[in-house]
Amino acid sequence: MPDEHRPQDIDTLARTVYGEARSEPLQGQIAVAHVVLNRYAQPGWWTRQQGDGVPDDTIEAACLDPWQFSCWNDGDPNRAKLEAATLADPALRRAMAVACAAVEGLEGFGDPTGGATHYHARSIRPDWDYEALSEPVAIGAHHFYRRR
Repeated sequence: MPDEHRPQDIDTLARTVYGEARSEPLQGQIAVAHVVLNRYAQPGWWTRQQGDGVPDDTIEAACLDPWQFSCWNDGDPNRAKLEAATLADPALRRAMAVACAAVEGLEGFGDPTGGATHYHARSIRPDWDYEALSEPVAIGAHHFYRRR
């Protein structure tokens, strides 16, 4: 990953953590941040959406690609919350700290998922090809997977 990221990358990563995991313990928020960073480190279809106005192969693109993180989906109630949140909200401040620390690779903020690029709430089971994915790593209320 590059040493420097655009402010929009960090803000979008923090808002993704906020939207997906603000009620999770710290380790769960770090895990969600790393799924985004793992996707960013492996550019491809999840970092490239033609005509969306977001620079390809950026952290922002990895977060905003349609249907990748439900908090950004049109109509998802979390989207309005994460777009309206300000740093006056302690949960967004924490998500911002997680995003910055994960991007910087600070001690204690390493990847607890083992390289996961996918996750879902433990309470659901998406229609995925699980044979192509690793055994899940359970962190907080989520299962995390990487491609085999």
